[in-house]
Amino acid sequence: MKNLLLLAIVLLFSLIAVSQELQPIKLLPPQLEKGKSLMKALEARQSIREYSDRAMSLQDISNVLWAANGLNRVKEMKHTAPTAVNWQEIDVYVILGKGIFLYNPHDSTLYPVVKGDLREQAGTQDYVKTAPLNLIYVADYAKMKSAEEAKKDSYASADAAFIAENVYLCCAAFDMGCVVRASLDREKLATTMKLRPDQKIVLGQTVGFLK
Repeated sequence: MKNLLLLAIVLLFSLIAVSQELQPIKLLPPQLEKGKSLMKALEARQSIREYSDRAMSLQDISNVLWAANGLNRVKEMKHTAPTAVNWQEIDVYVILGKGIFLYNPHDSTLYPVVKGDLREQAGTQDYVKTAPLNLIYVADYAKMKSAEEAKKDSYASADAAFIAENVYLCCAAFDMGCVVRASLDREKLATTMKLRPDQKIVLGQTVGFLK
């Protein structure tokens, strides 16, 4: 009887531990028929550094991530943002209040990387700590095999910038705000995100609703 009770306690704590682990988040299809026109979005595009405490819905996050670097030509596995030589070397990491996730555009899913509210590591500015969404653009240099070593940084910077501008236009189209940032502790964040030495953080971008 004592052994059965002990086994039950162990199983209970195991279930509690599993329930507390981060789970993958399946994203929703983007709302392609909504939002401002491209020209209106360009007119409204701006950098925002103050955000309201309004939470972003799963649909909001799904729209932003698809615009950022989702698949717009599924059969060819091509993305909304271009990359040099089609290396597709930029990975989008998503920092939410409950943890850090890696965006996989091929199955529209956020895969957990590390649990906890780590938004303060998304940048040096105060607003990153409370903004609902921070994106981190990471270049995987292992995918840039044909590139000259001296040119990898410039390629990665340009490709990350394309993604960031897509986010700007999506936010403008859906009445959200964002700002792209270079000020962040790359070494500390890379350790937290468990990056390999050949993965380099290029930029961060904060997203939320206007205050």
